Amino acid sequence: MNSVTLDSLARHKAAPQQGNSAFTQAQIDTHLALLTGWKYADGKIVKTFKFKNFYQTMAFVNVVAAIAHQTDHHPDQSVHYNRLDIAFNTHDVEQGKGGISINDFICAARIDTAALLVLPI
Repeated sequence: MNSVTLDSLARHKAAPQQGNSAFTQAQIDTHLALLTGWKYADGKIVKTFKFKNFYQTMAFVNVVAAIAHQTDHHPDQSVHYNRLDIAFNTHDVEQGKGGISINDFICAARIDTAALLVLPI
């Protein structure tokens, strides 16, 4: 993926990662620079989204669920009254040891793009 942007990352197709290597820290840092508010912690890329109320939180949970279903790549989510914590990693890289892959960043980019359309400014 040359000249990666948020838009090109969001449009990229997620694919099975069995047999692939996990991203290096340099690759993680390069891809994190394309996203807003995502961080690398405890072997996952994570972000917290904040909302005005529980209804908005749950509505966005459903947006994330649709993205996860479409990409067949599912995050850990922690739902609270006015926030949603999301964490991605790829379980099938590094011969099943897990790590970060392009799929994590594709999903994060799609979620960020959706948030721009859904969340109030």
